Amino acid sequence: MNRTNIEYLPSPCWVLEEKKLIANLELLDDIRQKTGAKILLALKGYALWKSFPLLKPYLDGCCASGLHEAQLAHETFSKEVHTYAPAFKEEEIEEVAAISHHLVFNSPAQLRKFGERAKTSNPNLSLGLRINPEYSESPKEIYNPCGVYSRLGTTRQNIDEEILSQCEGLHFHALCEQGADALENVLKHFEEKFGKFIPQMKWINFGGGHHITRKGYDVDKLISLINTFKSKYAVEVYLEPGEAIGWETGTLITTVLDIVHNGIDIAILDSSAEAHMPDTIIMPYRAEVKGAGEANEKAYTYRLAGNTCLAGDIMGDYSFDTPLQIGDKVIFEDQMHYTMVKATTFNGIKLPSIAIQRTDSTVEVLREFAYADFKKRLS
Repeated sequence: MNRTNIEYLPSPCWVLEEKKLIANLELLDDIRQKTGAKILLALKGYALWKSFPLLKPYLDGCCASGLHEAQLAHETFSKEVHTYAPAFKEEEIEEVAAISHHLVFNSPAQLRKFGERAKTSNPNLSLGLRINPEYSESPKEIYNPCGVYSRLGTTRQNIDEEILSQCEGLHFHALCEQGADALENVLKHFEEKFGKFIPQMKWINFGGGHHITRKGYDVDKLISLINTFKSKYAVEVYLEPGEAIGWETGTLITTVLDIVHNGIDIAILDSSAEAHMPDTIIMPYRAEVKGAGEANEKAYTYRLAGNTCLAGDIMGDYSFDTPLQIGDKVIFEDQMHYTMVKATTFNGIKLPSIAIQRTDSTVEVLREFAYADFKKRLS
C-alpha cells in the first residue's frame, strides 16, 4: 500500500524515513572503509527486517542475542551472524551454532559445556568469550553491563586461562549511547586486565552502545582508536551498534482520542508509553514531539498519556502553539530504535502499524496489526 500523505496512515504508526537511514549507513560505511573494522547490526536495538535490503550493502552482518534473532539474521540478512547470550539452552545450542559465524559465551563454564559441541555442529564456527572490563561510564545503572554484581561477561578474576585456548576472540560491551571518549577509557581498562590474552586472538569485538550517528560524536577519534588498536595487536575489530543505525530515522505517529482535565489538561492518545515506547519509562527519557516545547514554554500545555489502564502510562508534559483537538496527530520523534523490538500488546492495546517513507517521499505500509496478533501470542 503506497500513500503520499502521512495524514492517511493508520494510527498509531511507526514511519521509517529511508533518507535518514541511508545517511546513518553512509557514515558507518565510511568508518568501515577507513579502518577495515567490521560493523554489525545489533538486532536487539533495531530489527525492522523489511528494511534490511537497504542495510546490507553498508554492514557486515548482524549480532544476535539468542536463537530467534540468529534465525532472523540468517534468513533475512544473509551475511555474518554473531550470536551471544547470557546463557545458551542445551536444546538450542546446535541450531544456534549451525547458523552462526561467531558464537560468544558468557562464562568459561558455558564455553566448557558447549564449545566442542558447537564446533561439531559447525566446524567453521569461531568461538569467543565475553569479558567484563569492570569499567563503564553508563549514564544509568539499569543499562550498565559492568556494574556491581553484573551477570554479563567474565571478570579477570574468573577467567579460566586454559579454556581461552578454545577461543579465537574476546567480546566486551560497556557503553550505552556514548561517545569515543568513553570507548577510549573502556579500552584502557580492557587492555590493563586482558591485554596478555589479546595477541593470541583473531578478533576483538568492541560491542555496542557507540553513538556514532549522533550529532557531535567524534568520528575521527573512533577511527583513530580502531586503527591504533588493530596496528598494535594485529586483530580484526568488530563494532555492533543498534541505536546508531536507527538513530533519528523515523517517528511514531499517534492520534488524540480525548482531552480530560484534572489540574492539568491531559490528552489521551491511541498509543502507549508502556507498550510502544517503554524506554521513556524505563530509562527514563523524554521523547521529543514534533512542533512541541517544554511544559509552559508555549501557550498551551498538555500531559500526553497512553490509552491503557496503567496509571503511569504517561509520555510527559508538552506545550503547543495552538490548543490540541480530538483527532489531531501527535508525532513522537526518533522512535525507530528500542521501540518496535520491545513493544507489547499490554492491555490488549493495538500495536502500531509499520511504514516506510521511501526516498521519493511515497509511504508504504508494511504491516498492520489486529486482534489476531493479540490473541495468538496468548495461547
